[in-house]
Amino acid sequence: MSEQSSEQSSEQPIVRIWPSPTLEAADDDELAAWYSVEDRSAPWVRVNFVSSLDGSATQNGLSAGLSGAADHRVFDVLRRLCDVVVVGAGTVRAEGYGAMRLDAAQTAWRVANGLRAQPAFAIVSGRLDLDPASTIFTAAPVRPLVITTDDAPGDRRQALAAVADVVSCGSGTVDPILMIAALTERGLPQVHCEGGPHLFGTMITAGVVDELCLTLSPLLEAGVGPRISGGESPAAEMSLGLAQVLESDGSLLLRYTR
Repeated sequence: MSEQSSEQSSEQPIVRIWPSPTLEAADDDELAAWYSVEDRSAPWVRVNFVSSLDGSATQNGLSAGLSGAADHRVFDVLRRLCDVVVVGAGTVRAEGYGAMRLDAAQTAWRVANGLRAQPAFAIVSGRLDLDPASTIFTAAPVRPLVITTDDAPGDRRQALAAVADVVSCGSGTVDPILMIAALTERGLPQVHCEGGPHLFGTMITAGVVDELCLTLSPLLEAGVGPRISGGESPAAEMSLGLAQVLESDGSLLLRYTR
C-alpha cells in the first residue's frame, strides 16, 4: 500500500455485509469503531494488504495499482487507530514513502480519543540502506524508529541515529518477537504493519500476527506477481477467523483475527 494514499482517499461508499449488515454507507468514525480493539494496552499486531482476485499483491510491481478509494479510506482509518506504523525498508523505497503525517481531522480524532497526535513510524531494515537526508526523517512529525540487527553496519547506524531511534532486535535478521516487545516497551503496543511480503512472512513464521486486513480488488492480474507474504513456510500453520466483511464498488474489505 502506497504511503501517498492518505492524500488520495475519497468518500467512496462502504457498507458492512457481515456481521450485522448495514444499509447506509459508513462514515470514517463508524469504520474506526468497526476496526477498534477492546484492550489497547495489550500488544496487537495488525497487518494490512491488498490483493487481486487471482492472488497478486502488485500491479506493475506496485500495490498502489490494486488499491481503490475504499481501500485508501480503510488504510487511513487503520493508521488513525494505531500507535505505530511498521514497514519494511524495501516497501518504503518501492512505494515511495515520505514523511508519515496524519491530517488535521485524523489528528483531532486521535487527541479526542486519548491517543498521541501522530502515530510513530518504524522502518525495518537489516542493512540500514536508508538515506538520513530523506524527508521520511527530516520532515517527520514524530522521531521515527529504525528496527535493525546487532550486526548492522556501524557507519550507517551512526548516521541514522542522528535522525531516528535505531533499535536492535536480533542478530543476523530482525526477530519479530523482539521487535513487538521493543515497541511495546516504548508505549507502542498497537502495531499496524503495511508490508511488505518478506516482513509479513517473517511475522507469520514468528507467530506474532493477530489480525489481517485484506482488500480483494476486483481485478485479474495473471502474470507472476508476488503473494502478500513471502519467505519460508512456518513450521506450524497460523489460523485466523473471519471477523468482518465490508464491500465497496466490487471490492471486499476483509478482516481476519486470531
